[in-house]
Amino acid sequence: MDNYRDTLLSPINIGNRVCQNRFVIQAMECADADDKGNPTPLTVERYSNLFKGEAGMVTLEAITVTNESRGRMDQLSIMPENAKPLEKFVGGLKKINPDTLFVFQLTHSGELSHPDFSRRVTVKPLHGYGGELLSEEEVDDIIDQFVLAARIAYDAGADGVDMKLCHGYLGSQILRPYNDRKWKYGGAWENRRQFAFDLYERIQKEINDPRFIIGSKISAWEGFPGGFGTEGPDSPIIDLTEPMDLIQGLEDRGASYFVISGGSPSITVALTQADKHAPYFAYLHPTWAKELKKAAKKAVIAGSNYSVFRDGRNGILGAAPEVNSMFHWGDKFIREGKVDMIAMGRQSLADPLLPLKLRTGREDEIKWCTLCDNCLELLIRQVEIGCCTYNKYYTNVLVKARKEQGRLRQSHT
Repeated sequence: MDNYRDTLLSPINIGNRVCQNRFVIQAMECADADDKGNPTPLTVERYSNLFKGEAGMVTLEAITVTNESRGRMDQLSIMPENAKPLEKFVGGLKKINPDTLFVFQLTHSGELSHPDFSRRVTVKPLHGYGGELLSEEEVDDIIDQFVLAARIAYDAGADGVDMKLCHGYLGSQILRPYNDRKWKYGGAWENRRQFAFDLYERIQKEINDPRFIIGSKISAWEGFPGGFGTEGPDSPIIDLTEPMDLIQGLEDRGASYFVISGGSPSITVALTQADKHAPYFAYLHPTWAKELKKAAKKAVIAGSNYSVFRDGRNGILGAAPEVNSMFHWGDKFIREGKVDMIAMGRQSLADPLLPLKLRTGREDEIKWCTLCDNCLELLIRQVEIGCCTYNKYYTNVLVKARKEQGRLRQSHT
């Protein structure tokens, strides 16, 4: 017990900053911003609990750089009109815990933009999605929006930014081999990766502060033909050549950390977050992290999908609970050099105080994620998102949303 506590609570350098322990809170979209995209009291409450929980690094949920194309109705936004509210938001959290690093995950939804309230755009129409084809000039404008958003994050007091290159959003749409369109950001890998390279170079030039950290969450393998991490535009076979080159290229351009994930939730959700029906998919994530860590010289590598392992009571066959838990695997993989940190998503919704409880010897008080995935249902339903198992507020939100859907169905029959 003490061994894994020592490992998981040990500090680590991320760029020129010190991270107090090995826990990263994933960017968990919770759709509770106001009508201008600013944090609400509910947003403040969620992040205040995470800062009280003493995670080494907290990632602000996928905050959109544009209102034109976004995935959530009540998504947090980062544009000039959001600057002051975000500064107040960050300042309040830093008063709670100045030691936790706070990075903003910047995103553009691309083909995942919701057509009911925004413009769905695409780099190449994908079956089931489509959208208006983006021009080179529009992508260059989007890069400008990312750079402006990074400046706003910096001015607001954030410790860094996560340029989202995962989970089917615009960054991964451009990177994937499926984007074989003959244009500035498509076709050959050298063209597709240039979008991410240009982003990093522009942001580094704009901020020019060695203490401001920059990194990315990356889907190592999206799990469908032509997805990122495959061998070609029409193949589903895993090939990590391009992901590894991306890691090297971004590190050369200043990246100091990467969170390694997988899948594209709108297509291959079980790869992104293994569920209780196939929890063993979680074993894929440390495999990808191990391989991609070989490409990094100094950048910190954090692995994903640890929520599945819980305290060892997880329904996964073939291994005893005491050697199949979150803490066991986190400790083992860090000591063996396969990862440097572990990232928590659903578990952070279930219990934002987990790192604090570990530090103070209160493991028996940890509220473990049950993998009910009601939080995912809330996300799909475009309502406020949280843990329905341990927080009555979100249980009520879910019940209300289901009843409303039922009434809508009856009205159409």
